[in-house]
Amino acid sequence: MAIRNLREEGDEILKKISRKIDVIDDRIKTLAEDMFDTMHKYDGLGLAGVQVGVLKRIIVIDLYDGESKFALINPEIVSLEGNIVEVEEGCLSYPYQFGKVRRYEKVKVKAQDLDGNNVTLEAEGLLAQALQHEIDHLNGETFKEKIIPGTFEVIKPEEQ
Repeated sequence: MAIRNLREEGDEILKKISRKIDVIDDRIKTLAEDMFDTMHKYDGLGLAGVQVGVLKRIIVIDLYDGESKFALINPEIVSLEGNIVEVEEGCLSYPYQFGKVRRYEKVKVKAQDLDGNNVTLEAEGLLAQALQHEIDHLNGETFKEKIIPGTFEVIKPEEQ
């Protein structure tokens, strides 16, 4: 397990579309572990492979609630439901930057787990938001492009 370097704003890789994973081998499992370690180090809720420089369709999510922690291989949004709501977002690839974006309240996603099993997730609230955010990354889209005008802000921690 290792902490990987985060790709940040201005890195062209963040605009690229990630490739499908055909084989879930030990390298992919190690990548998932590294992504969890990296995400936890920076107190993130989700991380996509592209954010650590790997153009593979893999995301990890941990809502720190004891049940919503998983890695998803080749996730696809099957349906978006409910109202479109304005939610506050940030991103590990855009440190200290925040803004409101529009997301669907509910999402249904199909993917594979690290054992190659097909899984379907139906999520709402924060988990739905995180899934949409991370799957956007796999498609070369970032939250920064979706920020509602007038809601962008930079909040740096106080220097001590």
